[in-house]
Amino acid sequence: MAMAGAVGLGFGYADWRAASRPPASVSNPGSSGPASSAPGSSAKPPGGLTMARSVPVRLDIPSIGVHTSLMQLGLNPDRTVQVPPIQSNSPAGWYQFSPTPGQLGPSVILGHVTLGNFGDGVFFRLAALHTGDRVEVSRADGSVAVFSVDQTAEYPKEKFPSQAVYGNIDHAGLRLITCGGTKNTTTHAYPDNVVVYASLVSATSASA
Repeated sequence: MAMAGAVGLGFGYADWRAASRPPASVSNPGSSGPASSAPGSSAKPPGGLTMARSVPVRLDIPSIGVHTSLMQLGLNPDRTVQVPPIQSNSPAGWYQFSPTPGQLGPSVILGHVTLGNFGDGVFFRLAALHTGDRVEVSRADGSVAVFSVDQTAEYPKEKFPSQAVYGNIDHAGLRLITCGGTKNTTTHAYPDNVVVYASLVSATSASA
């Protein structure tokens, strides 16, 4: 997967355009980015746990062996979301115009399923996650946001549910995104996107 909006051929990655264009109608007050590209919500949830804003720095998913630092991803000139670079041990990346993990709204993290000649990507086993699996996000303030997987879904790229992934929600959520489906042996592209939906279930404070 090259930068969003580019078609990657020959490296075992895919076109991210379907997964990488947030709806223009949502806004995220916790972000310094433009409202037209900032998923999230200004509505106060009816209840449930949330955390103050703090940039994520690490992602751990014990059940599939994911332990990665997190880079920050912005927007390309065509207003698609950037993705991590194709290089050895490329980390996952947090979309900086989404809420930080633990804030109200859907925090979005993207990672590669494969890295061409560099082998498996950090999210190679993402589709194997099950309901109830634990996802931990360490944050810059020393706190840890702990999420529980609600659902793992796979969508054809042309039917990617942008509103469901990036749109407003009434709780602190997490979206993990990669490519999926059977890789085309000619184009080396993947036809689908895998999306894991998760919800915040606990948090440790910076002083814990």
